[in-house]
Amino acid sequence: MAKRAKVEVRYPVEVHWSEEDQSFIAEVYDLPGCLADGATEAEAIKAAHDAARDWLAVAMTERREIPSPSSEQPASGKFNLRIPPSLHRELQRRARREQVSLNQLATMLLARAAAE
Repeated sequence: MAKRAKVEVRYPVEVHWSEEDQSFIAEVYDLPGCLADGATEAEAIKAAHDAARDWLAVAMTERREIPSPSSEQPASGKFNLRIPPSLHRELQRRARREQVSLNQLATMLLARAAAE
């Protein structure tokens, strides 16, 4: 059996429970098709790291382009969002009621939604 090269995997792994498979699914979104499963979150993450190493080894052998980890790509903290004027008006009102800026309100609402 060939030894697997020890390659540090810096790609983010996202884990979720699959009712259908009755296991945890761990996916390395930066590497298309790279996912694994496990009975526990830790097992799924370990398996995903192993799968990522294999994915990278095959990509190098086949001289395919290897994407950089999204966790290493810069994020400015800014983005533009177009919303209906009625929603904009409602958010402005809510921000005034809560005595915060529209930016602070939007940040708080987005953080709450992302945590779900």
